[in-house]
Amino acid sequence: MDGFHYVNLFDTKGIEYIIIIAFLLLIIPFWKVLNRPLKSEGRRSKAARPLSVSLAAVPQGLYFSNSHSWTFMQKTGEARIGIDNLLVSLTGQVKLRMLREPGSRVSKGEEISEIVHDGKRLTLLSPLSGTLTGINHALYEDPSLLNDDPYGKGWLVSVKPANWMEEVTGFHFAAEAGDWLRKELERIRDFLAISASRMSPQPDTLYLQDGGEPAAEALASLPEEVWHDFQEKFLR
Repeated sequence: MDGFHYVNLFDTKGIEYIIIIAFLLLIIPFWKVLNRPLKSEGRRSKAARPLSVSLAAVPQGLYFSNSHSWTFMQKTGEARIGIDNLLVSLTGQVKLRMLREPGSRVSKGEEISEIVHDGKRLTLLSPLSGTLTGINHALYEDPSLLNDDPYGKGWLVSVKPANWMEEVTGFHFAAEAGDWLRKELERIRDFLAISASRMSPQPDTLYLQDGGEPAAEALASLPEEVWHDFQEKFLR
């Protein structure tokens, strides 16, 4: 046929282009697979940070109880309740379960909520007596708020206090709160070195830094028995 020319693909560079395109199509899935460990390593590096970094700044105006909860009196006369950054840093990413409904009465030291990680639980206690007036629904829908902003958007519940002045008398406030948290960090270090190492089925679990300081998310990989022991020693 006039105007028709047969071209042998192998006599041109066309086959080279096909090989290059095929190579790229094959290498992209492998690149995605190989990139996954890098992300995991990034999370591991974040978890390996010492907890003292998270205690550098303690917000003013918050009262801290010995059960690692905090409370803040608002202008409305209602008090917000949350948990401190030390406890948040130890547990890592968690889910929350509310144990009380708005309108219910609660006494100081009674259970109000649970944090859950891989089936392991810590029960959170109310630092105040009063009437539960609100729940932070945004937190229960997005628990990452607890890790991102435990003293702000990560608050748990609000309470109308029954005896505010008397019940906050023994709490830790301002600079003294920072001193108390640092002492608690030392207690946690000793707890992890003795109790956790005794109970953990994985002796190489990363829960202490090289200098002996607790690592972030130290509780996350430890067994339920350690969580129960931690509950009794630090949250009761």
